[in-house]
Amino acid sequence: METGYTRKFSIHYDKDPEIKEVLTSVYNSLQEKGYNPINQIVGYILSEDPTYITNYNNARSLIRKLDRDELLQELVKQYLRD
Repeated sequence: METGYTRKFSIHYDKDPEIKEVLTSVYNSLQEKGYNPINQIVGYILSEDPTYITNYNNARSLIRKLDRDELLQELVKQYLRD
């Protein structure tokens, strides 16, 4: 049902440092295990299937602590800053 209005999406708090720390840790764990970290993280974000992320160094548990919407918002913000 199209209403002609745009819905506003808002996250009210800033978790940039936590998101960066978790993503960096997950990225490094994936790389150490021989995976392509970008492909694996994108697979996780698109599907929310945790099996895209290795258990090595507790990476799977770490990334599941992040809200996917917050993660996507931060990625878009960082991309547009560069």
